[in-house]
Amino acid sequence: MQQQQLHARLMKCLSCSHSHLPLPPPRPPPFYSLQRFASSQPKGQWQETETKMELCVAKVILKKGKTQLFKDGSPMVYSGAIDRIIGRPPPKTGDIVLVADGTEKPIGWGLYNSVSMFCVRLMQLEEEATRDPSCALDMEKLLETRINAAVELRRGLGLPSATTNAYRLVNSEGDRLSGLIVDVFGDLAVVASSAAWVETYKSKVKACISSIDEINHIHWRPSVEILKEEGMDAADLKELHPSTCPQRTKVIENGISYAISLEGQKTGFYADQRENRMFLSTISHGQRVLDVCCYSGGFALNAAKGGAMSITGVDTSLPALELARENIALNNLDPEKTSFLREDATVFMKGALSRNDSWDIVILDPPKLAPRRKVLQSASGMYRNLNSLAMKITGRGGLLMSCSCSGAMTQSGTFLRTLQGAASMAERKITVLRQSGAGCDHPIDPSYPEGAYLSNILLRVL
Repeated sequence: MQQQQLHARLMKCLSCSHSHLPLPPPRPPPFYSLQRFASSQPKGQWQETETKMELCVAKVILKKGKTQLFKDGSPMVYSGAIDRIIGRPPPKTGDIVLVADGTEKPIGWGLYNSVSMFCVRLMQLEEEATRDPSCALDMEKLLETRINAAVELRRGLGLPSATTNAYRLVNSEGDRLSGLIVDVFGDLAVVASSAAWVETYKSKVKACISSIDEINHIHWRPSVEILKEEGMDAADLKELHPSTCPQRTKVIENGISYAISLEGQKTGFYADQRENRMFLSTISHGQRVLDVCCYSGGFALNAAKGGAMSITGVDTSLPALELARENIALNNLDPEKTSFLREDATVFMKGALSRNDSWDIVILDPPKLAPRRKVLQSASGMYRNLNSLAMKITGRGGLLMSCSCSGAMTQSGTFLRTLQGAASMAERKITVLRQSGAGCDHPIDPSYPEGAYLSNILLRVL
């Protein structure tokens, strides 16, 4: 039976058509222990005998003292943690490899990259493979299983619903598919690819997402700059991903309708702030609200729905502001109460300060200022300056909702300290009323804290 399964898999592999990207490697026969499988195989790749073909998987051996980090669940095996690689010929980008400790005992398996600083993205630990061998060393089966699990998790969280059909379906490491993000907007799924393996398994990813009942369209959006670091050619990526679905769509979130553009930032819509936007609507009644870096008006619309007396949105992007104005009409909101201005955030706030303008509630949600740790210090200065201005134009006793979508800032744990520095600069006193992050559809793996990126802090400004 095992030989028949292996033969079928091999024939399927040989029948695949050629493409610019490497084909997913053939899948091995089922087994019940990575250690047992690895120790029974000769070195190399496919080994032919008189009766069968055997898959011999290369082993990536970790340095002494590095094993526990990955046994604890950290999915990214960086190059500095690797002692040596056993296997001839050596593995290629996209190949399945075993990850082993110094005694060559496998602790798990993952996908290899010969170029990236992350040499292996761990997909399954040895204990899991032993307990349930159905996905062991079988990336296609693992994809199907993990995406189905992600669907079930969101359904358990009430997504989608009659009032919300914009949400994150797959959140990279949080759903144990490092490098894969999938956002759902109604019947459209946007796939953000940031790992070479995602490109290699593109057809399987699309097949799994297409099988979801409510999904009719898939928009593939490779993160070109990140994929360059993964060793992929940007020209090939652009050529291989022509868009065949509409570039605009409409969604509903917490009962509010939004027109979104797939040519916009990230996947086209910031579903991560959903719960924070809803909270804002509960505190906005009768308030004068300022939404700085408003993008397509997410916070502004919630303030309007919550009964704000007046709302001002500020952004530098004309296309984003056009969407914001369209969204006001889409929700039959009073255009006299809401205005959107195209202006730099710093310039606007300085101008407001010079006119002695102030607001009861100010939302400050700037773009990512610290994409990497090496720029955190300079970014902290920018956050401090922006928040100092925001505090100065918040009426005494008013509220400032300050956000950072910079992973380096959130993970450093210094955002609140930066806000305190901004308060000192503004000669204001602050107290923290609420601290939040991304919504529950953005799960985080605690063994990979780098997955946490969004900070949302509500301050009372005195």
